[in-house]
Amino acid sequence: MAGGFELSIERRIDAPVEQVWRVMTERFEQWFCPAPWRAEARTLEWRAGGRSLIVMHGPNGEAMPNEGMILAFEPNRRFVMTDAFTGDWCPAGPFMVGLFEVAADGDATLYRGTARHWTREAMEQHRAMGFEGGWGAAADQLKALAEA
Repeated sequence: MAGGFELSIERRIDAPVEQVWRVMTERFEQWFCPAPWRAEARTLEWRAGGRSLIVMHGPNGEAMPNEGMILAFEPNRRFVMTDAFTGDWCPAGPFMVGLFEVAADGDATLYRGTARHWTREAMEQHRAMGFEGGWGAAADQLKALAEA
């Protein structure tokens, strides 16, 4: 990416793209948040311009709401989310744009999760918050569900 404020993880999943995509979208709450945390998709409109409100619930009763918008939704390819806007394109305090992509890799699927940030500081903050561990655990959960 030009500008370079990007963090990314990849996994090779032994399942066809269509199967991985179904898990990504239809079983979103089961993979998106690393255990023991869990995701609750209160609103998740799978379309470009759709709203999202995902609440992350922690093991000690924490609740972290993440409101945003779906920027792109391309079945069997990718969805893109951001917290830079809330419903009806209202600007919000942006932290990142999340890209969740799949592509055929022989008879398997290459999954890539990418977080793009506006500033180096935001990127480094995300890294310090445990990006690799958290997004990696979510990717492993996706892989396990799709391969089951």
